[in-house]
Amino acid sequence: MHPFHPLFGRQLPCVGKRYNRYGERLLLQGDSATVWSVPPQWTDRASPDPEIVIGHGRALLRAVDLMELASLVKRLSDRAASRSRRKP
Repeated sequence: MHPFHPLFGRQLPCVGKRYNRYGERLLLQGDSATVWSVPPQWTDRASPDPEIVIGHGRALLRAVDLMELASLVKRLSDRAASRSRRKP
């Protein structure tokens, strides 16, 4: 389980999986009839990210995440510049 998830460190049986608009989700059963839906990346069912493995756990951000962040900053900067040009 993801380190920030309340179920971190517990082993829960996977009772199924489903897909929603965010992608694949695993269904994990708790102590009673409670079932949690979590991304497979938060469990040991998914393969570890190669960038994290190569960096021996030191990689804080993946290259793809940094490129997406740079793209977002550029879009927001362009939008702000466009707005400032329209004001008298």
